[in-house]
Amino acid sequence: MDDGPGHTALTPLAFLKRSAEVFPGKTAYTYGDRRATYAEFAAEATRLAHALRASGVGPGDRVAYLAPNIPELLVAHFGVPLAGGVLVAVNTRLAPEEIRYILGHSGAKALVVDAGLHPSVAPLAGALPEIVTVPATGCEPDPAVGGITYGDLLARGSDDPLPWEAGDENAAISINYTSGTTGRPKGVVYTHRGAYLNALGEVTHSRHTPESVYLWTLPMFHCNGWCTPWALAAIGGTQVCLRAVVAGEVWRLIGTEGVTHLNGAPTVLVTIANAAEARPLERPLTVTTAGAPPSPTIIGQMEALGAGIVHVYGLTETYGPYSVCEPQPGWPAMPAPDRARLLARQGVGMIQTDGLRVVDEDMDDVPADGETLGEIVMRGNNVMKGYHRDEEATAKAFRGGWFHSGDLGVRHPDGYVELRDRSKDIIISGGENISTVEVERAIDSHPAVLEVAVVAVPDEKWGERPKAFVVLRDGKAATEADLIGHVRESLARFKAPDSVEFVAGLPKTSTGKIQKFQLREKEWAGADRRVRG
Repeated sequence: MDDGPGHTALTPLAFLKRSAEVFPGKTAYTYGDRRATYAEFAAEATRLAHALRASGVGPGDRVAYLAPNIPELLVAHFGVPLAGGVLVAVNTRLAPEEIRYILGHSGAKALVVDAGLHPSVAPLAGALPEIVTVPATGCEPDPAVGGITYGDLLARGSDDPLPWEAGDENAAISINYTSGTTGRPKGVVYTHRGAYLNALGEVTHSRHTPESVYLWTLPMFHCNGWCTPWALAAIGGTQVCLRAVVAGEVWRLIGTEGVTHLNGAPTVLVTIANAAEARPLERPLTVTTAGAPPSPTIIGQMEALGAGIVHVYGLTETYGPYSVCEPQPGWPAMPAPDRARLLARQGVGMIQTDGLRVVDEDMDDVPADGETLGEIVMRGNNVMKGYHRDEEATAKAFRGGWFHSGDLGVRHPDGYVELRDRSKDIIISGGENISTVEVERAIDSHPAVLEVAVVAVPDEKWGERPKAFVVLRDGKAATEADLIGHVRESLARFKAPDSVEFVAGLPKTSTGKIQKFQLREKEWAGADRRVRG
């Protein structure tokens, strides 16, 4: 196909070029007392790109970053691809061996690491690519790590202009590694085209404008922060970097920086809504949430504070958000609990996607009856190019021409999709399917419950039954019988858990997802549970 003489490759690099020209003096990002205009942001990315090239980074070479949500990682989202490289943002909570695997599997040519994370790489000294250390307040670099400073790296660069272009829009712009809970993590390849389109989808559905002030409560290493670094640059908004999600600091920045938007998993919202500093919002705040199905309870809590909820759904393999629970005109007039239940659904494909399907084992669409379970599948520009160096896993994931999510859901008569469970989490009790998400929502609606996770546990008669792990709110009390009875008020008796264990906290990933597999493995130690999905 001839693209024509006027064709240019799609790339999010063009977003920063435009905003540096249109909003040169506007604040692009903040970090404590540090401020950078769009002109300065573009200059930083340019100098970084020259420095990487001078360090031997060529087209397609991978550059890894191990850093929290600091400006250096934000700049890397433009500087690394501007140099022709591929950004590999590494999960900051990984163990040294996990980091070593990702660096080796990705073939990273250099690692830029925050000084505060030196303990994670010090055990790997001597087995790492070139190390570049970013200073961190209150953190002394470990001499054993070696390498050069970030300032030394930038000194290799220049301010000479570079073209904000990509020779091939289907070339890799980044590689994001999955959590690897069922084996080695997989490297998910994002392209310039996919990142460009997904960023525009974020602008549209999270309702960003040039007046947006976005607070980084979502890790930038997770799906490139759902492509938000590129999205805010596209619209000319301001990005507020935040080293760690501490509730008090979040609320302080909401006030002092005039925050209008933030993203996060439902557990992050629970932290914000239940903080001692929580108060009615003085200005509109759009909260985009995903990572796990949010309960109607937390949606209602955030709305009560004055936040507007945008519920999205996706995976690492879909650049983060792929679908959105698109509000309908009549929803605002509905009673708050009814509206929250509708907003808890995963919804419909975002504007830049090919839409969602829910299919059976033969790849036929299930009836839109809100009851028939099927697997959620996706395809289009915002589905990964493939798994890095893993053709077999790529072919398996795209069987039938669609990406298989491994998530089970239903399609309602209005066309909206609702996630019911991961295929490995669904409980099959005496031949009946029990959705852990459905049971969790029922328990979460109890006023004493702060957080809950439900998993399958072995049962001699039924094969497996639900068990709930519950974190209670401070100063609140509930018994096992209270919660089981509460579930039975809204769900069939067979769906109610047989037991409830009260815990101080639930195991979570760095992005706030509850790690049910840890709870499940503990319960099934010594027993035999067939792995499904």
